[in-house]
Amino acid sequence: MNNFKADDWVKNIGLIPHPEGGYFKEVYRSEEEIPAHALPIRFKGNRNFSTAIYYLLEQGDFSALHRIHADETWHFYAGDPLEIWMIFPYGQSIRKLVGISDEGSVLMFTVTAGTWFAARSTGEYSLCGCTVAPGFDFADFEMGDYKQLTELFPQHTKLIKQFTRV
Repeated sequence: MNNFKADDWVKNIGLIPHPEGGYFKEVYRSEEEIPAHALPIRFKGNRNFSTAIYYLLEQGDFSALHRIHADETWHFYAGDPLEIWMIFPYGQSIRKLVGISDEGSVLMFTVTAGTWFAARSTGEYSLCGCTVAPGFDFADFEMGDYKQLTELFPQHTKLIKQFTRV
């Protein structure tokens, strides 16, 4: 398995293109739901307790800046470390390395709800998993817009330019 390339993972686990970049496959969606009235107001409907996907990024591609209404935990599986860039609502940005490296990386990391974030592989590819709770729904997903984000965070224009699609 150590000789797997990105294409091998795409074929063998049935990954498909993701709207934010990279490839994914949903592998878990809890059957039970949290009713809308029990969730914070930012959720506009019932949500599954949790969801999980496989997610793969190849060298030269990126997960565009986006944010969701729930916490998202990233788990490293194979390939090269994944670089996650975050811009918090109050304006600070940080980089987190998820994978195996000598740079202070971690194997698992959670991006908190409402945080703008993007990702890219530091090498040939990165295969990760993402667990979202309450469960992911595209109604809770917002893709970053270059103009909007640079107006909100002018100090991060260079970062925003790298991780938005025109």
